[in-house]
Amino acid sequence: MSPTQTQRAIRGRFLDIQSTVIQAADIAKQIRYLEDGLLITQHGKITWFGPWNEGQKHLSDTVQIDHYPEQLIVPGFIDTHIHFPQTEMVGAYGEQLLEWLNTYTFPTEMQFKDKHYADQIAQFFVNELLKNGTTTALVFCTVHSESVDALFEAAEQHQMRLIAGKVMMDRHAPEELTDTAESAYRDSKALIEKWHGKGRNLYAITPRFAPTSTPEQLERAGQLKAEYPDVYVHTHLSENKNEIAWVKDLFPEQKGYLDVYHHYGLTGERSVFAHCVHLEEAEWECMHNTNSAIAFCPTSNLFLGSGLFPLEKTWKKQVKVGLGTDIGAGTSFCQLQTINEAYKVQQLQGNKLSAFESLYHATIGAAKALHLEDHLGNFNVGKEADFVVLNLNATALQQLRQQRAKNIEDALFALFTMGDDRNIQATYIFGEKAYEQKI
Repeated sequence: MSPTQTQRAIRGRFLDIQSTVIQAADIAKQIRYLEDGLLITQHGKITWFGPWNEGQKHLSDTVQIDHYPEQLIVPGFIDTHIHFPQTEMVGAYGEQLLEWLNTYTFPTEMQFKDKHYADQIAQFFVNELLKNGTTTALVFCTVHSESVDALFEAAEQHQMRLIAGKVMMDRHAPEELTDTAESAYRDSKALIEKWHGKGRNLYAITPRFAPTSTPEQLERAGQLKAEYPDVYVHTHLSENKNEIAWVKDLFPEQKGYLDVYHHYGLTGERSVFAHCVHLEEAEWECMHNTNSAIAFCPTSNLFLGSGLFPLEKTWKKQVKVGLGTDIGAGTSFCQLQTINEAYKVQQLQGNKLSAFESLYHATIGAAKALHLEDHLGNFNVGKEADFVVLNLNATALQQLRQQRAKNIEDALFALFTMGDDRNIQATYIFGEKAYEQKI
């Protein structure tokens, strides 16, 4: 019997959100908090969840129980937008988006043609995700197929659910980083056949952003999407005002930035657009009508000076959204720090972001954005057993603050405001402990 066929049991304080909602105000009604709960897993999936005193009868005589009486256990964090090849260039100084790409990003990404080098960074990247409690991520690789192989191979070692793809880029980039419309189609098709649906791996068609793809390449990307309708699309949209103006110059025949992607068949329920800071009204309508999703990346938007994302509008327009770290323009792998910055971005716009809504966007809401809410995002029976054990008292200041927490929502908000990777005590992937903090 393999490890994932063995019954596993985790006891402790559990917090999750029982289902997706259509308004932020509905989240509190879906909160599920167990002071002394039990989670049972088998074959990597949740087979029972509820109060400890009701669950003991479901345990086999030989089951080992991981008990976390002082910690808080939540569903694994889901990162809806991150670049694994940019891991080593976090905190690159002084530029906004377009200059930042040319100065820092493109030179870094050239190294990933070397499979050995890609393997090293992929291992570091996956370990960093686990260390930060991230159990699923939607990931940009580079233009090189080697980078995709390296990442999926690293994820497979933990049975981790990642969505990733080869960048498609045939203009406005260094020659060493460009492909062609035909080679991008051919290479992406081969990678889809090799990786999509193998284990927990999923593939994303990945044009970097409209300016770096010719109309011919975007047409081929749309062809791939038509041929493989259960494959994802992952790209950037309306991050920076200079970028938007550039797109309008390059594609004058389209109504706007999003219309470029829509024209080539790249919108839809498995399409995720990073940033969307400056969407026009017609673009919000298109996002809603096509059931496309947004990745909100607050640390990146602040670091590059891109602008303040209007999170409130996603509820008004009924557009799916999840949180993204956007490493390496983003400044932390940790969704706790991402939530901290998301709160501030909303404050600057006169809006409030509650602890429960933050948890929603990092877990079940992000799963919905990735069209994975039937598989991930909470502790419902039948879902994949990805979860995180949080130490709320990782520092002396946190301990002092938590002693004064009025309730679980206040305790959670304090964690989101003050937390970082020191608060991640353990990360479980598919029912198995994949990371444990060394004390």
